[in-house]
Amino acid sequence: MKLMPYFKIIAISMLLLFSLGKVHAQASKVTVSGQVRDQASKTVLPYVNVVLKSAKAETIIAGTVTDEDGRFSFADMQPNSYRLQLSYTGYHGKMIPIYVGNLSEFLEIPSIDLSADAQQLEAVVVSGGIRTIDAAMDRKSYNLADNISQSGGSVLQAMQNLPGVNVQEGKVQLRGSDKVTILVDGKQTALTGFGSQAGLDNIPASSIERVEIINNPSAKYEANGQAGIINIIMKKERQEGWNGKVGLSAGLGALWERQENLPGIRPQYSRTPKVNPSLSLNYRKDKLNIFVQADNLYTETLNKNEFVQRDYDDGTVIRSQLKRNRNTNFLTTKAGVDWFFNDRNTLTLSGLYGNEKIIDRGDQPFFNADLSERIRLWQFLEDELKTTVMTTAAYQHKFKQAGHLLNMDFNYTFHREDEKYFYDNILPTFVGTDAFKLLSDEQVYDFNVDYSKPLRYGRFETGLKIRKRNIPTDMNFMPGENSVLDVAAGGWANYDEWIPAVFGNYNLENDRWEAELGLRLEYVNISYDVNPDHPTYTSSGYHYLQPFPTMRVGYKVNESNKISLFYNRRVDRPNEVDIRIFPKYDDAEIIKVGNPGLRPQFSNSVELGYKYTYGSAYLYGALYHRFSDATITRISTIVPGSPLVYAVFQNAGKSYNSGLEAIWNQPVSSVYTFTINGNIYRNQIDAFTVENRYPVPTVFTAVAQRIVSGNLKWNNIFRFAHDFNGQLSAVYFAPDIIPQGKMAARFSVDMGLKKAVQRGKGEIFLNATDLFNTMVIKREIQGNGFRYTSDDYYETQVVRLGYSYKF
Repeated sequence: MKLMPYFKIIAISMLLLFSLGKVHAQASKVTVSGQVRDQASKTVLPYVNVVLKSAKAETIIAGTVTDEDGRFSFADMQPNSYRLQLSYTGYHGKMIPIYVGNLSEFLEIPSIDLSADAQQLEAVVVSGGIRTIDAAMDRKSYNLADNISQSGGSVLQAMQNLPGVNVQEGKVQLRGSDKVTILVDGKQTALTGFGSQAGLDNIPASSIERVEIINNPSAKYEANGQAGIINIIMKKERQEGWNGKVGLSAGLGALWERQENLPGIRPQYSRTPKVNPSLSLNYRKDKLNIFVQADNLYTETLNKNEFVQRDYDDGTVIRSQLKRNRNTNFLTTKAGVDWFFNDRNTLTLSGLYGNEKIIDRGDQPFFNADLSERIRLWQFLEDELKTTVMTTAAYQHKFKQAGHLLNMDFNYTFHREDEKYFYDNILPTFVGTDAFKLLSDEQVYDFNVDYSKPLRYGRFETGLKIRKRNIPTDMNFMPGENSVLDVAAGGWANYDEWIPAVFGNYNLENDRWEAELGLRLEYVNISYDVNPDHPTYTSSGYHYLQPFPTMRVGYKVNESNKISLFYNRRVDRPNEVDIRIFPKYDDAEIIKVGNPGLRPQFSNSVELGYKYTYGSAYLYGALYHRFSDATITRISTIVPGSPLVYAVFQNAGKSYNSGLEAIWNQPVSSVYTFTINGNIYRNQIDAFTVENRYPVPTVFTAVAQRIVSGNLKWNNIFRFAHDFNGQLSAVYFAPDIIPQGKMAARFSVDMGLKKAVQRGKGEIFLNATDLFNTMVIKREIQGNGFRYTSDDYYETQVVRLGYSYKF
């Protein structure tokens, strides 16, 4: 790799950034900034409307909204007398006179407190949980407390109705791609996986404040995740004295059987219980803020119920059903302390503990075409325990200049995966019992430094991030009589990751234009040492030093119309489980195997966005195009003389994703508001040829695939009398292509009711997901020498009832 061009790019870019900052710092105009808080709780208020007017003529000079930290700023102000007008739904408005002098380049206004308007609060419901698409248009923020139809479930379930988000087979997709980076409070954790999406379906939504969708991340964020970032913000109170919240929800799923079992297997789970107690406590006095939070989510679920027909080129037809009854108990606890040394220095120490216990009991019978002969019955028990411990130390220093910040934090994460798998292989002539045990301990060390300095016309940011990650894994196979387990493929492997990165961002803003130019430089070194006795794979790894530029330019046509243009370059690095060498049984005859030879896929994307605001309504649209090389996908092949299908991750060449996304939010009356979100896109996968090396070299060739697909979501919010709120949501997914095949259309309808009680301190909700039980995953797959079709009637219909109380 020739690194000199990259170093030149970096050097020139950083020189430009610092030069621009130095030029602007010499200007003589004043930047006015401040922070808005709730008067009672002293918590910051994001998205407050702030309008700057002249003191005498009451002429509007500029307007903005507060950011996620409740902060606002007006640059390029002439010395004079002004008035600040603040307004926020559910709060009394406020007008504040200010004087801007010429003795200082920066003026920090004392914190502005807004008092709640009880009459407004009784009627406030934000459509679909969407707060706003903020002024910078780089993210969409959703409050889960307002997503009534999904209350009481998991974070994954709660995201199903959010605009721009799809949930498919337990994974979140943004604009047709599941290459999404999941953050918790702005950080990657083992709760959701480093580069993966593990555990989203087991994190209680009751512990989450809001979800942020970032389709075009700046250089400040890690470059991994081509489709973008989902940032999950956990609840945390900072009110004075004692306060907290307690809640309990319960529900039932799989209310009726949608497809009868094939003959001779154990019953499907039905009327499955779900229970979620939650508790949060907070105490703040003087310089200390102490917080504790605990959630426990217990569920029984018909996790999978897939009916498959496989047709082989030799005329053989096999019909099967894979049924999986799952019991899950997921406990999360979080505690910490904020220590405010003074107004400029804060230290936060926190810890998180998660314990997830999963028990799967499954059946998979195999029959001939007319079900007259059972060829095989596979019954299994999967016992998995996941333990997560995370500690964080974070320090923030505020300089005298408003918005001038230094943040440092250190995170340590330990995650243990202890999995045991037992299954009985029942054939006409014998019964064999096989088993395996996998133990994997993951340790991650993260160190971050972020520095931000306001400039005359914008802001400069820079930072450093260092990650050290190690995952030793041990697999032990215990075969029974006539086992198909590949004992030689067991043993040990060790994954080691070292990633230092630096970034720089320059933000420029005036009354019409805003721009952000960023550059992130990442060095990645991955080593993967494997058991030297492995029959197929040897030790492997890769490294690279790559620049990841980002750009955003926005133009405000007027107060109602704004246009933005985005560009970014990103990467998808293979997850450890994607390269894990040990075969794992997805079902009795489909075996998933990792590929140590897998390499990162790089992508470039552009987007043109437009927002039109009229009154309290808005319309947002975006045209986007993404190009990826070395696309990561799973390829299924067969070995002559064996019925087993081997699914192996491969780099499959080039792929493209282009589309149009739109969000229309419209308050129709004081009673009814709707949000419509549509996404139409074209997916293309170029022709490719790959070789699956396990268990023997097998070549697979695919022709080019193209399809136009999309989805439509319609969210309806109703505000009834006597503090009743309602939500009715519908989602439709058009047919789409998948590797080696396609997926059929599907749809579902959700509904929910919520009532405030006990003078607003209490709340009762009732909801139902997939009200008509229509969500079915239908696939058609074409492989070399075989094809199969499947219908998965997994559990999607759940009815929940819940209560919570604030004190």
